[in-house]
Amino acid sequence: MAKNGTSSDDYTGPLKRLLLGVLVICLFGIFILWRIDSPRVERFRAQVIDRVIPGFDWAMAPVTGTVRILRDFQSYQRIHEQNQELRRELRQMTAWKEAALQLEQENARLRDLNNVRLDPRLTYITGVVLADSGSPFRQSVLINVGSRDGIVDGWATMDGIGLVGRISGVGPNTSRVILLTDATSRIPAVIQPSGQRALVTGDNSAAPPIDFLEDSEQVRPGDRIVTSGDGEVFPPGLLIGQVAQDPGGRLRVRLAADYERLEFLRVLRDHGARQVSSPASLILPETPPDAGPPPEEDAAAAAPEQPDG
Repeated sequence: MAKNGTSSDDYTGPLKRLLLGVLVICLFGIFILWRIDSPRVERFRAQVIDRVIPGFDWAMAPVTGTVRILRDFQSYQRIHEQNQELRRELRQMTAWKEAALQLEQENARLRDLNNVRLDPRLTYITGVVLADSGSPFRQSVLINVGSRDGIVDGWATMDGIGLVGRISGVGPNTSRVILLTDATSRIPAVIQPSGQRALVTGDNSAAPPIDFLEDSEQVRPGDRIVTSGDGEVFPPGLLIGQVAQDPGGRLRVRLAADYERLEFLRVLRDHGARQVSSPASLILPETPPDAGPPPEEDAAAAAPEQPDG
């Protein structure tokens, strides 16, 4: 029995090596055959593929299924990434929607402010802001219109929405504009809808305080402030801003003009009596043209002249 087992092992080993050699030679022959570039060999390869490959569908099924699973997994991964990206975009769009609603409300308020009817005698000329004072103690800007453009000292300037200041110093080609925030600025104003009169005084801050208010109990934050026209310094009805309250409880003005971006200023041509010829005319009224001479002059004119000697 031992001898028969030994003899079978002697035949099995060489047979395996022979089959392995034949397989290697066949594979090498197929490789060489597939590398030959010839029309005849190409037709032979096509016939072999047509006959052999359809019969190997059962062998390729696991490989095909695995490839499909990998592709589906990659597709699911891409869908998950797209879903995350869509969620991020949805959050951004929600934030943009809130910003758009705020801008729409602000635009509506600005359109409402632009519908304010001013004095029809008020025409305007637009100037470009050249420079500001650059000093914390003086709030003013320089514009590129002057006396050659008919600018007169004391005229009001706006940025298209709210009052910015008044002309204070006119040159041939440029003019100086004193802003409402300057410490020397005093603007007579009226608060709507209560009709309370007050004085907007500059203090070199972005929100000037409201002084000399008649009855502060009738004024609420958010009320509209416009020029009153008292003293004939500014035309009445020019928008200044809204009432605000600081942490200390003092009423201030949230200016309607955008002082952070003063690029163009609109100088209102007032052809009425609001022209400053001297500093005193901002406080004292001018003498009417039809008024007579002072009483002293009347008495001197009425006294008869005494003859000489």
